[in-house]
Amino acid sequence: MRVRLVVTFVLVALLSAVTATALAYRDARTAVLQRTQNTAVDDLRERVAAVAAGFDLPPDQRSLSRFAAEVSEGLGARIVVARHQDLTAVSDAYADTEGRITAELRAAVRAEDGTRFQRVEWRGEPYLVVGTPVTYADGDRRTSGLEVFAITDLRAERDDTEALLDSVREGIVPVVAVAALLALLAAGTVLRPVRKLGRATRELAAGDLGSRVAVRGHDELADLARTFNETAGALQSSDAELRAQEAKARRFVADVSHELRTPLAAMAMVATVLEEDADQLPPDAARAARTVGAETARLSRLVEDLMEISRFDAGAARLNASETDLADTVRASLALRGWTDRVTLDLPEGVRAVVDRRRVDVIVANLVGNALRHGAPPVTVTLAVVGDGAGGAPGVGEGGERVVLEVADRGPGLPPEARERVFDRFYKADEARTRTTATATGPAATATGPAAPDGGSAPDSGPGPDGGPGPGAGLDGGQGSGLGMAIALENARLHGGTIEVEAQRPGGGAAFTLVLPLRRTDGEGEE
Repeated sequence: MRVRLVVTFVLVALLSAVTATALAYRDARTAVLQRTQNTAVDDLRERVAAVAAGFDLPPDQRSLSRFAAEVSEGLGARIVVARHQDLTAVSDAYADTEGRITAELRAAVRAEDGTRFQRVEWRGEPYLVVGTPVTYADGDRRTSGLEVFAITDLRAERDDTEALLDSVREGIVPVVAVAALLALLAAGTVLRPVRKLGRATRELAAGDLGSRVAVRGHDELADLARTFNETAGALQSSDAELRAQEAKARRFVADVSHELRTPLAAMAMVATVLEEDADQLPPDAARAARTVGAETARLSRLVEDLMEISRFDAGAARLNASETDLADTVRASLALRGWTDRVTLDLPEGVRAVVDRRRVDVIVANLVGNALRHGAPPVTVTLAVVGDGAGGAPGVGEGGERVVLEVADRGPGLPPEARERVFDRFYKADEARTRTTATATGPAATATGPAAPDGGSAPDSGPGPDGGPGPGAGLDGGQGSGLGMAIALENARLHGGTIEVEAQRPGGGAAFTLVLPLRRTDGEGEE
């Protein structure tokens, strides 16, 4: 904008200067020529009247030459030409007058009663030619046939007007320079508050809701700054109110989840006892006992998941990271849930990274559990390490090696709308896929054994080292909480990675890809 303002100012100044120069040159040239013309006409008329009073007609060549010389003596450097019928006399015998006195001027002088003049170019030089007829002084203004022409050199007038033009032209440079300086000052005055407003807007967009601009004056920019401050103030107030409400909601969820753990633990023990004796109960009572046990396990998972999500929301989730063999971690996670025989593995040895083993287990359990429940065999788990320029995920920084763990199936895949929402909280995978999930009434639906096919919590799914859920928590099964995939994504982000979704592969099925930065240490322990 500064450049545009300066260019505009300079162009306006240049156009104004050129226009003023052209007008000044035209007016000055007209004034100089008008003055010269008037002087030449008046001088010739007066001198001819004075000399013609004693001149006898008809003249001979000698008397006509004497007449031309006498007229020229009173006109200074002008050349005088006298003509009478076929006779012509020139005051300067060496002057060439034929090219300067045009036939048009001669005809005008001969045909009209009065003095006529004409500006001509002769050999590249300007001249003024004034012609007048000599009339008798008997009152009827009859022409005598004598015509007098005076040739005036206009080079001096031309030089004067060109000198004026040069001086005005030379004045354009300082005018343009002053205009550019004024444009810079004006641009600074106008753009300085605009730059401050732009800086404040960027700070506001970056999250600094306390950003404000100083309001000076009462012009449009001051009104804009005042409006910005009012908008920023309203946004800050709304943000503070929303943050307070969000904090209250998180606290409420955490408090409720914490309070539910104790009665749920008691209920889980009672449900376990009932399930153990279910075979000795009548069929209806046995079915009710198993249903109570499954729903109690499901409620326990929901409470654990809510507490885990609240930790992420509050920023309290921390990594208990150490250098870990990722292939062994994946195998252990699958073996814990009895999925080893149901999954095809491609896990190269020696892939070690600094990760939180428990949180990686949660991610693997969710991804593989969803593929087994909602996809179709074969379900494949592939582990690889990619380096610079080998692709990556939006959430993973460019540069350095990355660990890529892909879980793929051959099921119906995910519809487009499910791809956008698969990581939303309480969005269950069984709403997106078409495969039927197991009911909660059979023994396989109980979440108490390591081989729970619905990806339910394993027996050791109690609190983890940092107060989070155990290895089997956070699973998003058909009977799950709907929070498993959201928890998996949060765990990936906590490691500095992400999870990508390929909703429909060319060969059928869906693929979820965990991408983590490959960080190593020289020894065991936290990074």
